[in-house]
Amino acid sequence: MASAAEQLAANLNFGVLAKATDLKKRIWFTLMALVVYRLGTWIPMPGVDPHVLGDLFKQSGGGILGMFDMLAGGALHRMTIFALNIMPYISASIIIQLMTTVIPSLEAVKKEGDAGRKKINQYTRYLTVLIATFQAYGIAVGLESMTSTRGSAVMMESHLLFRFTAVTTLVGGTLFLMWLGEQITARGIGQGTSLIIMAGIVAELPAAIRNTLELGRTGALHPAVIILILVMSVAVIGFIVFMERAQRRIIVQYPKRQVGNKMFGGESSHLPLKVNTSGVIPPIFASSILLMPVTIAQFSAAGGPEWVTTFTALMGRGQPLYLALYLALIVFFAFFYTAVVFNPVDTAENLKKYGGFVPGIRPGKNTADYLDYVLTRLTVVGAAYLSALSVLPELLISKFSVPFYFGGTSLLIVVSVTMDTVAQIQSHLLAHQYEGLIKKSRLRGRR
Repeated sequence: MASAAEQLAANLNFGVLAKATDLKKRIWFTLMALVVYRLGTWIPMPGVDPHVLGDLFKQSGGGILGMFDMLAGGALHRMTIFALNIMPYISASIIIQLMTTVIPSLEAVKKEGDAGRKKINQYTRYLTVLIATFQAYGIAVGLESMTSTRGSAVMMESHLLFRFTAVTTLVGGTLFLMWLGEQITARGIGQGTSLIIMAGIVAELPAAIRNTLELGRTGALHPAVIILILVMSVAVIGFIVFMERAQRRIIVQYPKRQVGNKMFGGESSHLPLKVNTSGVIPPIFASSILLMPVTIAQFSAAGGPEWVTTFTALMGRGQPLYLALYLALIVFFAFFYTAVVFNPVDTAENLKKYGGFVPGIRPGKNTADYLDYVLTRLTVVGAAYLSALSVLPELLISKFSVPFYFGGTSLLIVVSVTMDTVAQIQSHLLAHQYEGLIKKSRLRGRR
């Protein structure tokens, strides 16, 4: 039997890909959609002086705002039409998912199948508009009070007109990205929202490498530190791949049954439980939740009250309050999202329905308790792994002024999304090969 690496290489060869017409169309659609997204990150928002804003962002773009700019592909510090990126949609998704667990009527809608999913998606879109409007208005008010050290104002329009233009532009940009992500998921390859975020990170990576080398040329960074960062980045990528593939396999046994003179069943299988079931969701969700209050506070720090300035300082890179809130949210969402995607009670009931059981564990409630016991301990390891990756960029930035793109969170998003996308491409290629085998068998049968 061929190894997994040999199978992957065989499935991804150019000959098979050339024959998979549908897959080629999906890949080209995804690439063109991401090109449209990247073009939008360079279209400036009307009424803003990008040069003045860029200088100010360098002085106050730390902390969670710097992370958001990374996820937005640099669109925030350029204040383009996609400055809010897809984050309001992610925030709305978080809130709706939380509400489905505490509001019985929403939980009932969620269980209605495809019709219920469409209703939940519609509620998410409505909430996205409200959150994006709130954040866009906060950014517009904050920009009005911002001036450079030379007294140049960021805003070039009248206050009322600028607020209306800013809110309309930013909300429209977010809704377009929400639609674009849905189109990528439906007509392209991969998960649209994740690919949009990954594209923003990857697009800014060359600039980050250039800035790091420039720091080494000027003497701000020692060459040994740069080499250490590169080696550590490779090690982090390897660690991420290992942890994302790591799983606990629980043996499931099926009893033997006799039908006539023949015996069926008796085989054993396994139930794979990933160490990091939640994937990249917790860091993205945590940064999205922190963004709402921090956006207004950080943009209003220049002309706002003293407590706003203090709060902004405490939410800077490497500050204890920022790290504590960020890590707490990551741990919370790691457990919450794991509970959403895997229900031990439903899994135990399904095993009992089809006659499966875990050796040494009684079917039903005891199996559900055992699965919950194992999953909880795996989630503790997964949450610790995500927390360590999230703290890593903060230490690199605060100690060595390393660009944010070399941090664990950005590498986690890029590696995880790439692995999921390659897995989807491989699934499409396998399906295409099976279709070819079925057609050949039918032709032989007709002969």
